[in-house]
Amino acid sequence: MTIKPKHTGPLAGMRVLELAQIMAGPTCGMMLADMGADVIKVEKLPGGDDARAYREPRVNGVSAPFMILNRNKRGIALNLKHAQGRDILLRMVKEADVLTENYRRGTLEKLGLGYDVLSKVNPGLIYCAVSGYGRDGPDADKPGFDLIAQGFSGLMSITGEPGGPPVKTGNSIADTNAGILAMAGITAAYVHKLKTGEGQVVDTSLIEAALQQTYWQAAIYFATGESAGPTGSAHLLTAPYQAFQASDGWINIGGANQGNWERIAVALGRPEWCEDRRFRTNTDRMENRETLVSMMSEIVATRTKAEWIAILDQAGVPVGPVHTMAEALTHPQTLARGMVLELEHPQAGTTKALGCPIHFSKTATRVDRPAPMLGEHSRELLREYGYSDGEIDGFVEAGVVEEAKA
Repeated sequence: MTIKPKHTGPLAGMRVLELAQIMAGPTCGMMLADMGADVIKVEKLPGGDDARAYREPRVNGVSAPFMILNRNKRGIALNLKHAQGRDILLRMVKEADVLTENYRRGTLEKLGLGYDVLSKVNPGLIYCAVSGYGRDGPDADKPGFDLIAQGFSGLMSITGEPGGPPVKTGNSIADTNAGILAMAGITAAYVHKLKTGEGQVVDTSLIEAALQQTYWQAAIYFATGESAGPTGSAHLLTAPYQAFQASDGWINIGGANQGNWERIAVALGRPEWCEDRRFRTNTDRMENRETLVSMMSEIVATRTKAEWIAILDQAGVPVGPVHTMAEALTHPQTLARGMVLELEHPQAGTTKALGCPIHFSKTATRVDRPAPMLGEHSRELLREYGYSDGEIDGFVEAGVVEEAKA
């Protein structure tokens, strides 16, 4: 077995028990692990994390969605409905800094594993709950799903083209952002714990994670009482700031301030637009956006993406291509930032994953462990918590824990 060097990330020494599954909680755990935390994925029996059942696409029989969110973690498969399984978790909690979960409110309490119980076992425990609607309020008992949160928060009413039906963002933005918020809350609570020794509950939800993405639209509503609608790729507050179709595809052009707008007009060969009453100020341009976009579109359509990017880059105008996923994930800038990496999985073989998007000058992040097989580290972890091989054999035989099948 290869001995991994000690992790030097900023959260090295933090131990996290991840009872969360599918996306929001695992996103949180993955980021904590990248930054040095020892994240132990505690999967339910039977079956483990429900994301393992996302059957397509699979790599040599292993769920690709599960692998991408659970790298850098160790895994134990534990039956928490069994008294011995609960005893094992309580022993693990004694030495943990953090526990994350995203069950419906009351689920762990029914098992005798709520925060009231766990905090008595470990007063310094940071208990992070990621739910659909939060731990209080009239909808607290409802289950949470990204689609439902996007509708609830208003995101679907501001996404898509004007006059079209409600549209969900192409990515699971509520799930992903909830995981990021959970990570931020945990690190803040960890600072407090290091200062005082006190644990606490960190509580966030999918609806709050989605609502947090609506700052501009919320500002408009609070100021005017009106609900903004969809604007396609255009910006709510400034123009021109959207996608335009070149002769061979789409580019984004960002005229987010007056200086950029004037540089755009010159680069497009229309310096007179700078003094045109319809376009002189941002207010003018917003009032006449359809006309401006139509006029710009005619010009942009005469050249290729590469030609316009070169011209606008030279002019100092914010510009960039509208990539496919394949183009984005193979671009030299993406690769230079370490956002694509390779891992060796015991069943799937060589796989690719997204890297850590946070970089540190002194405490580097590290990704060197693929997502665990179900129960891959059960025996290793139980030994660390003081159980003998004989006891572990008994747990396996009784269905309390599961070991990965060779």
